[in-house]
This record gives sequence, C-alpha cells and structure tokens, in this order.
Amino acid sequence: MTIDGESRVRKGWKMSVQRLGYMGFEVSDVQAWRSFTTEKLGAMEAAGDDNSARFRTDSRSWRLSVEKGASDDISFAGFEVDNAEALHAIGERLESQGIKVTAEGSELAADRGVLGLISCSDPMGTRVEIYYGATELFEEPFVSPTGVGSFLTGDQGLGHYVMAVPDIDAAMEFYVEGLGLHLSDIIDWTLPGDVTAKLHFLHCNGRHHSLAIVGLPQTKKLHHFMLELERMDDVGFAYDKFDADQSVVMTLGRHTNDHMLSFYGATPSGFAVEYGWGARQVEPGWSVVRYDKISMWGHKFVGSH
Repeated sequence: MTIDGESRVRKGWKMSVQRLGYMGFEVSDVQAWRSFTTEKLGAMEAAGDDNSARFRTDSRSWRLSVEKGASDDISFAGFEVDNAEALHAIGERLESQGIKVTAEGSELAADRGVLGLISCSDPMGTRVEIYYGATELFEEPFVSPTGVGSFLTGDQGLGHYVMAVPDIDAAMEFYVEGLGLHLSDIIDWTLPGDVTAKLHFLHCNGRHHSLAIVGLPQTKKLHHFMLELERMDDVGFAYDKFDADQSVVMTLGRHTNDHMLSFYGATPSGFAVEYGWGARQVEPGWSVVRYDKISMWGHKFVGSH
C-alpha cells in the first residue's frame, strides 16, 4: 500500500514533532564552510575550531553545525518537541514500530544544549535526533556579519531540507507514521534529461514543509537545505554574491506549492542551499493537492550544476 493519500496524513497529529530545530553536516573543509556560512549566508558563528563550527540564525544557541569528515553530506537532523512528555510519546511510538531508539545521556544533551534527547536512524541510515529544551541566548542578540535583518524561524523552526531516498514508501512510513509529519502536497518534477521525480512535501507546523523527500538515485542523501529571510532584499544581496563567483545552481524563481521566492546556490560540500523569502503557510483546513511544475517562473538550472 502506498502512502501518498490522506489516509496516512492525519494519524498521530497530537504526537507530531513540532519543528526542525537544527542540522549537522559532515564536511571535508571546515574553513570553507566557516567563510561560506558567515560571508554568504549571513549566519553568525557561535563556536568553532579547526575541526568543527556552529552557527546561529536567531536567538537559539545554534542552528547549523559542521564537523570535519569525508562524506560532505548530512550527518544529523534535530526535530524539536515542546516538553519531556512529548519526547517520551514520540520515543514510544517509534519503538512500537520496531525502530531502535536511544535515550542519549547528559553528555550529548549538554553538547547539543538541550534538556532531553533521543536518537534513531531513518530507513536510509540518516541520524535523526528528537529533543526538547533548547538553549536560548536572548542576552546575546543575533547579529548577522553581512547585515541580514533576520531569518524566519520561531515556531516554524530552522527552515527545511530535501532528501533523495531510494524507497519513498519506507521514508513516508518513518516520517509520517513515526515522527508525525503531515503531507502538504506532491510535485511531479521533470529534471534536465527528461528525468522525472515525485517530490513529497511534509509539514509539522505552519511552514509549508520542514522536509521533502524525493525518489532519486543520488551520490548524496541531501539535495539541499533552505533558510528563509524576513526581507526580500536580503535574498537579492545574497544572490549577487553567489552570482559574482558563479556558484548559482538555480536562478531566482517562485515555487508553485509554497510560493517561495528563492534561488539555489552551491555549498562547499556539493549539495545546494536554497535562500528564500515570502513563502505561504499551511493553514487550518489545508487540502493535499499535486502540481505538474516545481516553479511558476524562474529556477532555471545554471551551467554544470
């Protein structure tokens, strides 16, 4: 049985993870990422050394982490819940589905800056962390090194990411049944070379999607991650920087489903980052639909990317 339809969408709503809280990447060049994340994306470095760095985009102590390694890919994603009871409920549900869940100790929780933390692996072997009680640093205001006004986070979390998976059904089973995300919509996407792919967009709050999964064979798990800005001009300023060093992957455009105005740029690890503004939100009474195109206009592939 496939799970494209509404039958798998509404189960477990009350025990859903609440938002994408943080992401970690394993990268071969930490210094390149340090420069990229601060000078191009406008994030604020929170901590770092020769082998790792963490970055802020708001009042949270960190949102993005890079650690030295060979894969140049996602290493973990952290999903937030509101309290210890919700964390326990999610853990029990995952275990009831035969998923091994680890209750992480105080050392890792302290490293992540959270009060409680469990972890597991999705069907593709990607580490997923669920936590509550993240650290806020209101006494140390976020200041962008590039003058970014602010990133859109809050109740919508960090942003979103898109994963290439070999088995859509297994991925949907884990993220919908296990974590409690909900299907927003589906896009039948035609890529260069007449390759077609079905994109499934999943939400857990007002953000149109915190995660999207696509059945594509790729050398990397992560297709891209997205940061949303509160000012359109910040997207334009960043676009000029990516354009100046010919690292634009897809030009400015506007998506059909979430209405995000954005562009895609190359990261130092080969996957992409989407930098956008103006997405619509999922509202009560949202209906699942499908689209034939990924964008209303723009988002043209550039060069060899």
